[in-house]
Amino acid sequence: MFLVGITGGIASGKSTAANIFKHNQIPVIDADVFARLIVQPGQQAWKEIYDAFGNEVFFEDGQLNREALGKIIFSDINRRKVLNKITHPKIQRLMFWDVLKYFKNGHKFVALDIPLLFETGTLLPFLHKIITVSCDEKIQMERLMKRNGYNEEEAKQRIVSQMPLSEKCYRSHFVIDNSATTDETRKQVEKIVSHLQASKHHIQVRIYLGICLTIFCGLCGLFSFLGYKLFTYRS
Repeated sequence: MFLVGITGGIASGKSTAANIFKHNQIPVIDADVFARLIVQPGQQAWKEIYDAFGNEVFFEDGQLNREALGKIIFSDINRRKVLNKITHPKIQRLMFWDVLKYFKNGHKFVALDIPLLFETGTLLPFLHKIITVSCDEKIQMERLMKRNGYNEEEAKQRIVSQMPLSEKCYRSHFVIDNSATTDETRKQVEKIVSHLQASKHHIQVRIYLGICLTIFCGLCGLFSFLGYKLFTYRS
């Protein structure tokens, strides 16, 4: 099994592309799902966010107030780094366990939907291919303002906090232009899916992992044998 990264800018249409992957029976692990899970009341990240930002970023029932937190972190890069340091490792750990589950079930490849894939850089070495979902800058701004109810300044603040879409596109293997209709986006995604399904890279990965596992088991056996001989000798 190999891993494919799906990324893009805020409101560029990552969810649209990811849903088309799912429609084609491709497993998608969504980082945003885990981002919401780890900040539930009582979770370790919830406690760390409370310690770092105080009760002003929470509702009375203990749920995280994302809008309040967003206003803080998007106006202060240092506070944003604090939040990322709290959340990113925990999100990535949960994604790793999901990857193992799909590997065990024999899937050919899995897509990882990660908005800040390039910004964090942690998972880049593990990805076989990277897909960036892009769109016209004006359309991105309009979508974000309409979706979240932001004014132009708030929307721009969030967009510029991420790596420019042009840079993400340059560093990707595939680019999906989501500026037009969903049907046109679907055609682009399905073309990429067909390319990935034809790949034999998953065989190479399994052979490599099989060799590593064999070496690991061999070393464990060797150390156990040497330990037994040493114990016998001392006895």
